[in-house]
Amino acid sequence: MASVDELKGIIAKNIVDLRKSNNLTQAELAEKLNYSDKAVSKWERGESIPDVSVLKSIADLFSVKVDYLLTEDHSDEHDVIKKVSRRERRNRIMITGISIVLVWLVATLVFSNLGLFFKDIDGMWLAFVYAVPASSIVWLVFNTLWFNKRFNFAIISFLLWSTLAAIFLTAANFDIYPWLLFFVGVPAQIIIGLWSGIKIKRKRKI
Repeated sequence: MASVDELKGIIAKNIVDLRKSNNLTQAELAEKLNYSDKAVSKWERGESIPDVSVLKSIADLFSVKVDYLLTEDHSDEHDVIKKVSRRERRNRIMITGISIVLVWLVATLVFSNLGLFFKDIDGMWLAFVYAVPASSIVWLVFNTLWFNKRFNFAIISFLLWSTLAAIFLTAANFDIYPWLLFFVGVPAQIIIGLWSGIKIKRKRKI
């Protein structure tokens, strides 16, 4: 039977291996567990052991049993988990990419159909302009669900300015140039920046 120090080392190694195989940083793992990155660092250095509820949360997060975290010899099982994790991540990337391409497919269909049935309509190219913020919305949804939420700030910012640009270009198509519209983006960008700094849940240190 392993001693306490040996158990700390086994758990530490397993957490590190699982975290790295899932391409997570200590800070990202801490966020998912609602703990501080300092606590995760202590676990991975073997300075402390997560309590039972945290071990269960870690096991659920990485789709393993709690026994996996307490066992040293499971190299074959770990290889399977790593491959499944990489395959799942690849599938998520592919699904996100397909969804964004579908937005542009719809824009192309709108553009081509308008050109086919309404040849005298100006501004058919705006279908592609609005595909940009629409793609940002799709990207934001999937990034929130599956990827690193820290990128949401950049995605929302891009969504803001691409939407303003689309509105401006729509007005410009009718010889209206509302340059002041972009000033709206300044306070909106500040709000987005402040919002991104808000922590919804307070992280526990230990």
